[in-house]
Amino acid sequence: MRQKIVLITGGSSGIGRSIGVYLQSKGYKVYGTTRNLKNYPGFTDFQLIELDVTDNSSIVKAINNLIAQEGFIDVLINNAGVGITGPIEETPEVEIKKVFDTNFNGPINVLRAVLPQMREQNSGLIINITSIAGYMGLPYRGIYSASKGALELLTEALRMETKDFGVKIVNLAPGDFATNIAAGRYHAPAHENSPYYKSYSKSLAIIDEHVNEGQDPVRVAEMVFKIINTKNPKVHYKVGSPMQKFSLVLKKILPDKVYERLLLNHYKL
Repeated sequence: MRQKIVLITGGSSGIGRSIGVYLQSKGYKVYGTTRNLKNYPGFTDFQLIELDVTDNSSIVKAINNLIAQEGFIDVLINNAGVGITGPIEETPEVEIKKVFDTNFNGPINVLRAVLPQMREQNSGLIINITSIAGYMGLPYRGIYSASKGALELLTEALRMETKDFGVKIVNLAPGDFATNIAAGRYHAPAHENSPYYKSYSKSLAIIDEHVNEGQDPVRVAEMVFKIINTKNPKVHYKVGSPMQKFSLVLKKILPDKVYERLLLNHYKL
């Protein structure tokens, strides 16, 4: 039986690396992507290839080379992403565009490059890694929530457009996991003369605490493996703490203002 080929964007660290290591151990041939191969000279967990999701020429080159080498791409995991925090009013426009280029435009361009091959194969699976934060507007994480929520909706539309081609497309929304995302996240400066200073500083401390106390990202990898081996996968999957998943249930059943009050209390605002 042919070994299945898996491509993971943002595979050099964090959740992407955990997924790659886990799938490799299960017999898949894994390729992870990174913007700069020179930064990972001793990486041996699986094969890394150079791909920048914000550069379409880089995407096309990497995908074409992989197809030429392997002949197939069975699973694409759109995992590359960046975080951002800050008051929406005070977040620089250039930083907002950077986040959407990575978290939304990037996955679109990667799957656009992969879909022709999957249509030709009449098979394939695309898993878009979104976030539980994409299901709600979180204070001082509004830009991040919007970028992930947009990818959730895009996936819903794309599933219907590609239903006749043997391609399955799903969302997987993680909660807080112990990764290095906080270190690479853009933080809008908390200026003492800002009207948001007090509440933003308080929220930022809580946000970072959640990441530092997050669960093992191998749980995301296990869910990815489950999705790959599901004949007819669902549209949406979530993986996180019971409280994070329960928060989505509450959002569905509670009046908007009641749910908003819960969030305000949670972030001590």
